[in-house]
Amino acid sequence: MNEEQIFLPEKFDCPTLISFSGGRTSGYMLYKILDSYDGVLPDDVHVTFANTGKEMPETLDFINDCAVNWNVNVRWLELDIHDERPIYRTKEVTYETASRNGEPFAALIRRKKMLPNVMMRICTQELKINVMKRFMRAKGYKEWANVIGLRYDEPKRVAKQRKQNDSGKNKWTSLVPLYDNKVMVEDVALFWEKNEFDLKLPNHSGKTLAGNCDLCFLKGTRTLIKLIKEKPELADWWIEQEQKISKPDEDIATFNKSRSYTDLVELAKFDSLQTSLFEDDTRSCFCHD
Repeated sequence: MNEEQIFLPEKFDCPTLISFSGGRTSGYMLYKILDSYDGVLPDDVHVTFANTGKEMPETLDFINDCAVNWNVNVRWLELDIHDERPIYRTKEVTYETASRNGEPFAALIRRKKMLPNVMMRICTQELKINVMKRFMRAKGYKEWANVIGLRYDEPKRVAKQRKQNDSGKNKWTSLVPLYDNKVMVEDVALFWEKNEFDLKLPNHSGKTLAGNCDLCFLKGTRTLIKLIKEKPELADWWIEQEQKISKPDEDIATFNKSRSYTDLVELAKFDSLQTSLFEDDTRSCFCHD
């Protein structure tokens, strides 16, 4: 799609949640949706960001920049765990009060007494999906549209969302206006090149390596090593969580069965030529760009 082409997603005819991940693609989508409504969203269209506390500071700054510059109310949400029922709750925070040291994520690990992994993504389910679901249910909505920023060059992820729609298991129907309008990663990049502000994280061929949770276990080994080389302190929180869950006289608990974050720190000491030989087996996640 050429950037000059008019982008007009269909007007949402039901209560709607716009899932703003804090990345360039979802930011682009939000701008285009706002533009189609002449800058003012209907009362039943809600923009939400579910904060895990492990997003990069630049991501939080970017979300706030979008809210301020585009005059849109972004609802900042976090998981809130209690001892009494309901144990899992959603609380609303602000840019200023949002967790920045992984507090919601660590609380979830402590409550579950386990680490999320590739097969059991409790972080995605509890820190993102269920947090936003409770927000919409608290508004009194029984069903709603869930708008996510998946592009035309992400057909497998779109197919997965549509398969979930067809299953009827969720209270929401996922909409993918960027895909429907054949928006490519190049269109997103061109938009931010021309914009007055941008996400202050490096763009590598359309990918923001440090986006979403800083050292998410779903990121490829080579990507994680690169990030740790640049900012070794990022690994501290992840190592701490693995150590907390590990039991004496047993193998260390890990987010990824093939390597621990302590291993990654050691691998990051290798030179760039050696680390370039590692696979970059990044997996997709709900926490999209």
